[in-house]
Amino acid sequence: MNKLPIAKKVQIINMLVEGMSLRAASRIADVSINTVTKLLVDTGKACQNFHDETVHGLKSTRIEADEIWSFVYAKQKNVEDAIAPVEGAGDVWTWTAIDADSKMIVSYFVGNRDAQTGYEFMKDVKSRLNNRVQLTTDGHKAYLNAVPDAFGSKIDYAMLIKIYGEPAGTNQTERKYSPGDCTGFDKKRIIGKPLAENVSTSYVERQNLTMRMHMRRFTRLTNAFSKKMENHCHAIALHFVYYNFAKIHKTLRVTPAMEAGLTKDVMSIEDIVRLAD
Repeated sequence: MNKLPIAKKVQIINMLVEGMSLRAASRIADVSINTVTKLLVDTGKACQNFHDETVHGLKSTRIEADEIWSFVYAKQKNVEDAIAPVEGAGDVWTWTAIDADSKMIVSYFVGNRDAQTGYEFMKDVKSRLNNRVQLTTDGHKAYLNAVPDAFGSKIDYAMLIKIYGEPAGTNQTERKYSPGDCTGFDKKRIIGKPLAENVSTSYVERQNLTMRMHMRRFTRLTNAFSKKMENHCHAIALHFVYYNFAKIHKTLRVTPAMEAGLTKDVMSIEDIVRLAD
């Protein structure tokens, strides 16, 4: 059996973490789509284990959490009419928590948007922190039970509820693709004594954009969606290891993992590839 050279693996993974699709990577690297998919699965599994084993004991002070929508195989409203839908087909939500100071992705969880998923996500967030933090989320109701169930009273938690007006634009096409105008916001204290000036979700919402830019399957209004839940999760795991440990943050001038004190050096794409070995 032929073994893919390490240089070729690095080339493929480099293309994937920069937002290229599997088929585009297979064409440029001159390998089969199955080879690219297998490399993604193997590397994604290794990245998931690496994140679980490495991201612990964080001395964060400000955490922001949010959820980002995507879908597998078909959108939820089309699953019933789909031909032989795969397991996990439909809408998928990726919950993320970011350290507002180091820009480190503390935790992520792939599932739906219900209260149970929110609790599992918050429980994972708590397990990676070493001290009391201030947490900010949006107004999603699942957090109201998930946060106190996971943290108890040992957290300063506030919700940032944004108020939107009518979308900008005069015709239906413009209104469809234009976001609503944010006309105001409400900072609501839930637990503890959160500082009002630190109640924000700006960093985690900017991270949502980073995910859509660096993962082709998150790009909206295209056919670049995930066909299998397994591959979807592996792509996310690969992205977050790349983002945390290999991508130098423009403002920090180091990686988020270095800023958080988890590592001293920048991780290369080859280092990520070798995790699977």
